[in-house]
Amino acid sequence: MATERISILLTMLMCLVGIRAFAYDVAIDNADGVTIFYNYINNGTELEVTTGIYSGCVNIPEEVSYMNRTRKVTSIGNYAFSECSNLTSVTISNSVKLIHDFAFFKCNNLTSVSIGNSVRYIGGFSFAFCNSLTSINIPDSVTEIGWNAFAACYNLLSVNISNNVTTIGGYAFKDCYSLTSLSIPNRVTSIGEHAFANCSSLISVAIPNSVTIIGSCSFENCTSLTSVVIPNSITYFASYLFHNCSSLTSITIPNSVTSIGNGVFQGCSSLTTVTIPNSVTLIGNSVFDDIDLLSVVSCIEQPFGISGIASDDRVFSKNTFYNATLYVPNGTIGKYKTCEGWKDFLYIEEELPSNISGLENTNKKEPIRFGLDGRMISAPRKGINIIKHFNGKVQKVLVR
Repeated sequence: MATERISILLTMLMCLVGIRAFAYDVAIDNADGVTIFYNYINNGTELEVTTGIYSGCVNIPEEVSYMNRTRKVTSIGNYAFSECSNLTSVTISNSVKLIHDFAFFKCNNLTSVSIGNSVRYIGGFSFAFCNSLTSINIPDSVTEIGWNAFAACYNLLSVNISNNVTTIGGYAFKDCYSLTSLSIPNRVTSIGEHAFANCSSLISVAIPNSVTIIGSCSFENCTSLTSVVIPNSITYFASYLFHNCSSLTSITIPNSVTSIGNGVFQGCSSLTTVTIPNSVTLIGNSVFDDIDLLSVVSCIEQPFGISGIASDDRVFSKNTFYNATLYVPNGTIGKYKTCEGWKDFLYIEEELPSNISGLENTNKKEPIRFGLDGRMISAPRKGINIIKHFNGKVQKVLVR
């Protein structure tokens, strides 16, 4: 076994050494005297920047001439600038269409990147661990951001994602601790797993209606995230989607959602109330565990079994089961009191909180508003609001 391990380690080491080995077809000096290494691609008709030792400011030209022949530079190859710790800035010309995997991986002192407006794809790990990058502008030509593309860019403060991006790969911005805000364009259809996990400074996110898939753990440990707008295009909450988002104060589960995976809101300790729409037919394990909810509104008219208080995978915390009020649709309380898991709530009601129904509204113009905990509020809040009109009518209103 020891011999096998040594053999594996040696193989890995040889691969890593190979990454920095020089293998190029031509080396040509730019106008500013910087040598850039190229390989022929596309049957020799174009050039791709390849591995070399690069430092300072590097400008990748649109075309270069060699032996009386001029060729376009259309690609940045795998590992081309990887671990060039003295590289400080890069300007990528408009002729470049592809930035391949690991292209600028671990360029620790890279502070400035200008991506040309013909780049279509930003490869996996292409800018991962570029710890000095503070901002990035992704041009309109880009349609896909690859797996781990900007992962662990610890000082990245802002990202401008172009309107033509359709896919944000898994782990794409994971561990970008300084990222505070994010606008996801309305052509994105897929957000990969762990895409924004551990972005602990991220405060708010708006997800457009174009998105149909959000991978598991996509916003896990976004501890500053206070609000998320989720569109009706989402039908499934993947496991641990908002796990440990401890500042999340409100969440609206759209009526399109039919399934809530394991641990989706586990550890979202600032949540006080949740509303589960009637569309939901499956609730996974530990979804609302480690949260002390004051109220749970279930709009599910045909309740199904969930993991109860005795289970290690209980859907709700013990404090929620023992202290929160579970509000259920009229005429369903009997079903809930006999349904696995739901029956463990000590307090189940079909009616509104008594302090609301018994309070007279003498204001002839403005209604009185309450939260689901029965406390009066001065203005509408996101989520379920309870409105009492001057004529005595009481209604629940969903505020988005």
